[in-house]
Amino acid sequence: MARLDGKVTVITGGAGTIGAAAGRLFAEEGSKVLLVDTEKDALEKALRDIGKGDVSYFVADVTHADEVQSYVNAAVDRYGGIDVFLNNAGIEGLVTPIVQYPIEVFDKVMAVNVRGVWLGLKYVIPVMARKQSGSIIISSSTAGVVGSPGISAYNCSKHAVVGIMRTAAIECAPLNIRVNTINPCPVEGRMMDSMEKNFGAMLNAADSGIDPLISKDIILQAIPMRRYATTEEVARMMLFLASDESSICTGGVYMLDGGLTCA
Repeated sequence: MARLDGKVTVITGGAGTIGAAAGRLFAEEGSKVLLVDTEKDALEKALRDIGKGDVSYFVADVTHADEVQSYVNAAVDRYGGIDVFLNNAGIEGLVTPIVQYPIEVFDKVMAVNVRGVWLGLKYVIPVMARKQSGSIIISSSTAGVVGSPGISAYNCSKHAVVGIMRTAAIECAPLNIRVNTINPCPVEGRMMDSMEKNFGAMLNAADSGIDPLISKDIILQAIPMRRYATTEEVARMMLFLASDESSICTGGVYMLDGGLTCA
């Protein structure tokens, strides 16, 4: 028997590298899956790449309450409810010191990474409450527990969702709904490619004398395992928290960091 047989999963950021990897794994494990993202073309590609299982998509912006309510309604209409919610949509913003950080970029990062998570909880929890069960996994980061120069907006947002999770875990415990965060170190994919380039640009601007081409090597030096996480590793942790194997787990901050935060 597959680990998610009979369950319905909603994944925001479903067209991204982590969201699509989770969609593929969850479909293989028997879940019906609704991928949510802002770009139809990217969602259709993710659907083709998954290639099997009962998977569909919905185009929505997680920062708009009416669109969040619409993707929740779509999951209920198509699949009868929501058992698992991967509250995963997020953006990285820029890599630049606080004094130079554009206010509009800060606001956008907070809108997607914090408001979008909060709105997802606001509209998904009542659906799960009807069944008196559910698992919500919020994507945070190692940046949600430690500071890093140049990514103040991202750091702030990922710390914030840990706080949101802890509140939701307490509020949802009587409803038998579990809420946790996953906190990966850098993950191979588009976001880290972008952040590495921006980190290099910041080094140049600071006239640090450090070759921006080795910025990834600098990041890896902070990780005892000397590598990034893979999307599959992140998806497998999501699967554990989604499954009944983690039935006592709520209010947790689950590190997938190769030892970064204990070094």
